[in-house]
Amino acid sequence: MFSYSVQHWATFLAAAFLLNMSPGPDMAYILANTVRGGRRSGFAAMLGIWTGAMGHVAFAAVGLSALLVASATAFSVVKYAGAAYLAWLGIQALRSRGAFSLEEAGPSRATTSGIFAHGMLVNLLNPKVAIFFLAFLPQFVVPGAGPVSAQLALHGVLLIASSVFVEPPLVLLGDRISNGLRGNVRFRQWLDRGLGAFLILIGLRLAVSER
Repeated sequence: MFSYSVQHWATFLAAAFLLNMSPGPDMAYILANTVRGGRRSGFAAMLGIWTGAMGHVAFAAVGLSALLVASATAFSVVKYAGAAYLAWLGIQALRSRGAFSLEEAGPSRATTSGIFAHGMLVNLLNPKVAIFFLAFLPQFVVPGAGPVSAQLALHGVLLIASSVFVEPPLVLLGDRISNGLRGNVRFRQWLDRGLGAFLILIGLRLAVSER
């Protein structure tokens, strides 16, 4: 089981590294929380994103992600739910005047738990992430190397695991750069405005996205 060539692993790991280095909503969400709340918030956001991504890997491995591709209704339901959730978070941030907390905007009492939960939901409620995994992972399925579902799960988990070389250092760097600015009320206000605008923007992009 799981018999692959060196060339296979070299190709996959190179693709995984480049994908993790590419800026996107997940990385921006992690950085935004790091700048605003420090490394603890940044790591909570990162773990939330990873957990959501693991959900998509599981969906892809058992074939549920195919439903989002095949069914316009399923895709639309998930898409609009995710867009509405992001827009609501963005509005809360814009109205906060520098006091926005994901603790207040969500069901969790602990700030880091709230950030984790929001990161997970932001990822899970994005059908384009599901479609990405469904399109990307099968490229590395090798006939005879093992059950297809197991191969999909293996490469999905390794894709997420490879981000450990990119995102934790990014959190630490972001925390170091912004550490001296968090006590500034005006800086926090601009952070909240930027975070709010970013959340609304990716919500709108999700709402108008096509399968």
